Amino acid sequence: MNNAAYIIGALRTPVAPARGDYAALNATTLGQLTIEGLLKKLDLPAEFVEHCVFSNALYAGGNPTRLSALAAQIPEVVPSMTIDTQCCGGLDSLIVASSLIRSGDHDFILAGGMESFSTAPRRLSKSADGKPDVEYKRPPFSPWPDKDPDMLDAAAELAKELSITRIDQELYARKSHAKALAASNILAEECLEISSLKRDSFTRNLNRRVQAKLPVLAGDEKFGITASTTAVEADAAAACAIVSDKFLAAHPNFRSTAIQILGGFSVGSDPAMPGLAPVSAVKKALNELSLNIVQIDVVEVMEAFASQAFACMKLCDMDASKTNLSGGALARGHPIGASGTINAVRLYHELIARSEFKLGLATIAGAGGLGSALVLAK
Repeated sequence: MNNAAYIIGALRTPVAPARGDYAALNATTLGQLTIEGLLKKLDLPAEFVEHCVFSNALYAGGNPTRLSALAAQIPEVVPSMTIDTQCCGGLDSLIVASSLIRSGDHDFILAGGMESFSTAPRRLSKSADGKPDVEYKRPPFSPWPDKDPDMLDAAAELAKELSITRIDQELYARKSHAKALAASNILAEECLEISSLKRDSFTRNLNRRVQAKLPVLAGDEKFGITASTTAVEADAAAACAIVSDKFLAAHPNFRSTAIQILGGFSVGSDPAMPGLAPVSAVKKALNELSLNIVQIDVVEVMEAFASQAFACMKLCDMDASKTNLSGGALARGHPIGASGTINAVRLYHELIARSEFKLGLATIAGAGGLGSALVLAK
């Protein structure tokens, strides 16, 4: 595979907390609107699209990407693929798409993620003995009950193991919101207005005294997790247009907005400690590309939990002044299947906006001990 893959455009919806601004919009509609919005932004007809690869985690089967693509008037002959690696899915969709581009099979792919907590279907386990069906919130992420922790408990255990105090986590969360507030206009430029929402609606001016009064959701008082250090359930969609050298040669007007995907890497790690998976993913990415973390100009780390982001930064020696420059998921929310793509959209726009930035890194953890990392370069 000697071909290169490039992102020439990236767009997302604002992120809205579950049962909020997008309460009446399902995931496929959010995906459809984002596909339409990105093609309009690029001023390209749907006939250019050769494949659609999106992530979704909360659907109940089927292929929601196909529904979004057809609703967006993507030609019927264009295939669509939905992947589910939980939180990693939105980044993994770009990794899959870039591999298809580099293989030479395609020249233009739409890749992204979409999620709706608001309209997610109820899920039931059928009983073999005739008892009533039992509703469940999430499926198992490991075949071993002792290695399938609740995500809150796993985040609290990670905080305790690495001595990341509640105070550390609360400060990190306040900074995330503060950065997002300061970058409000920047963030709006990468967003597609939907339901009169132009910006991420959850972002706020966090108050330290209010944070201190919040009850512990998991763990103990010293290292525990609270609502302010956990990303809220949310609805959103995001998409990137990924193209080949051949496409750029035929359409040189896109070269100025083309950012190369140097590499994308997915790893597995201990399912009992999923928050550590991005560490392995980042180290693999840097090793495979012969890079050092100090060479990376800007980083987007997923903030499903403050302890998780803090741990990734600490163990990968990330420079806080280069990381999540415009805030993170703690300041906007966590639409599971879309979050990885949102991080990639953020990274793309940071690289485009700042001429001094040449290399960018995005990384995310997924339930079951999965981690993904993507490296972009001008």
